Amino acid sequence: MENIIYAIITFIYGIFIGSFLNVCIYRIPKKESVVVVRSHCMNCGKNIKWYDLVPIFSFLILGGKCRYCKTKLSAQYPLIEFLNGIGYAIIILIRGFNLVSILYCLCFSSLLALSVIDFRTFEIPFAFNVFIGILGIIRLLTDLKHWYVYIIGFVVVSGFLYLIFIITKGRGIGGGDVKLMAAAGLLLGWKGIVLSLGLGCILGSIIHIILMKVQKKDRVLAMGPYLSLGIFITMLWGDKIINWYLNSYIR
Repeated sequence: MENIIYAIITFIYGIFIGSFLNVCIYRIPKKESVVVVRSHCMNCGKNIKWYDLVPIFSFLILGGKCRYCKTKLSAQYPLIEFLNGIGYAIIILIRGFNLVSILYCLCFSSLLALSVIDFRTFEIPFAFNVFIGILGIIRLLTDLKHWYVYIIGFVVVSGFLYLIFIITKGRGIGGGDVKLMAAAGLLLGWKGIVLSLGLGCILGSIIHIILMKVQKKDRVLAMGPYLSLGIFITMLWGDKIINWYLNSYIR
């Protein structure tokens, strides 16, 4: 019951942070400030009042349209807000309310935003990887007894991907993906980041083949969203998956 209460509270926090993520998703690729410029309608340029910025509910009350010019607003706004809130709630329900869960919630926000940007532009903004790396440093400092787990996590997958990056001259993997796995490895540790890579590759292969068949997508894919999904699954059930694998196949 306690976790449910915490999950509800973090869901509310999550949807408000999700509102900020929408700003990041739209402005960062355009090199615009996410802090200085006020929220405004992308069509008429009118500044949006505070009461029209309430996550999810303002969109529904306005019927998905700008209050001033009546231009239809993107469904991305409430969707990102909801996904961020529900992601927070799921993390708290599964892992409980603790420092690691808070770090994972913040990491999830970065993964969600960078996945949308990477899917659209094939680029992962460096700032997101830096932020995840900072979360990883905090995780390391709170578990100094096992510092080596996180240091190895920082290099074990990113080093392998960087080798692919060099050999293929950037055609096999993107530099942003290498940095993402380094930062996430510092947060998850070496076992977690290896699992994340495996899950990301499997999911990426399956989902992208389906997209190629159904939506005629090009063979080139953005790995960020799939690696992020692998990282998210690892944050939730990584220990259980690893223990199941070790108990089932390694005796």
